[in-house]
Amino acid sequence: MSLIDPRAIIDPAAVLAADVEVGPWSIIGPGVEIGEGTVIGPHVILKGPTRIGRHNRIYQFSSVGEDTPDLKYKGEETRLVIGDHNVIREGVTIHRGTVQDRSETTLGNHNLIMAYAHIGHDSVIGNHCILVNNTALAGHVHVDDWAILSGFTLVHQYCHIGAHSFSGMGTAIGKDVPAYITVFGNPAEARSMNFEGMRRRGFSEEAITALRRAYKVVYRQGLTVEQALVELAEASAQFPEVAIFRDSIQSSTRGITR
Repeated sequence: MSLIDPRAIIDPAAVLAADVEVGPWSIIGPGVEIGEGTVIGPHVILKGPTRIGRHNRIYQFSSVGEDTPDLKYKGEETRLVIGDHNVIREGVTIHRGTVQDRSETTLGNHNLIMAYAHIGHDSVIGNHCILVNNTALAGHVHVDDWAILSGFTLVHQYCHIGAHSFSGMGTAIGKDVPAYITVFGNPAEARSMNFEGMRRRGFSEEAITALRRAYKVVYRQGLTVEQALVELAEASAQFPEVAIFRDSIQSSTRGITR
């Protein structure tokens, strides 16, 4: 029995592993590569150049690898690269890159992209991230590993969302979110750190305590960012987790959410 529904339309220039499943009325264009164990549901549109790895699942009505609506885009050949073990739910839209930036939009491994989320051109999503329903990332957004963006979160272009961070529902992010930080509101404000997420991922109590102190240095002592970075230097040398927090602040180009 064929794993490809006869009602699907697959361009001869697409390359699918032998065990890829494709549902009815899906359209797969030229320049699309799909790795083993991946399941493409019904009514999915895949446009290339797009490379999709192994054991992904893409649900109905998603549009993956389409041209960006960015007005700078003039039809240049750009890419979308998706890793392994991702779940892309109903109605998700993911656009390819632009030559003005990376020429590539990238989605890592083990991510859950929930219904009607949007990933804009040249964005980079790490591993183990969750984008909840209707989250929308403008172009050039970077989301680091284990970040969770709750439903209807909006992220402005060029923002950097740090590892293990968390946004509440309906949050509007216009500045960088440092690693571990929990943000809420419109505009987004830092409320705490994602301590519960850290515990679930096996962070030691010593590391969590050190991060709690680091949060107070940045957000509770009235210091400038530069002063806070100096204060965090010693703890960063002792705890790699604090070093990640400090580095995410130091590397910010848009200013951090405070």
